[in-house]
Amino acid sequence: MTRTPGPAPEPARDPLQRWARWIFWLLVLIVIALTLSPAAYLPKQAFTFWDKAEHALAFATLALLGALAYPRRIGVLAVSLLAFGGAIELAQAATGWRSGDWADWLADAVGLVAGLPLASLSRCVLARSLAGRSAP
Repeated sequence: MTRTPGPAPEPARDPLQRWARWIFWLLVLIVIALTLSPAAYLPKQAFTFWDKAEHALAFATLALLGALAYPRRIGVLAVSLLAFGGAIELAQAATGWRSGDWADWLADAVGLVAGLPLASLSRCVLARSLAGRSAP
């Protein structure tokens, strides 16, 4: 019995999209490494608000880069990043040297909600900039 292959991945349409994909996946790996590293290897937190801000900033950046890299898959991207944030918290709880915190997951979601509109805005600004360059 032969299997029919699934849909082919969406090819990168322009250099910005290609770079955004590379940087997005590199950042995913960095987030995994930092969130699962023992706390002793990380800088000390001055107060807990900064920890939540770091989560929000990381996920806003992931959302921004992901939306630039995969502009036709925003819904899948949003759900996947939300699941990724939850998986990080579950993995941290399972490590024994970190603890999972659902407030961190909420901060991830806040960053995600902030990053997606930034991607749309940056795409519009970039399109206007490029249109201005090509006009005679």
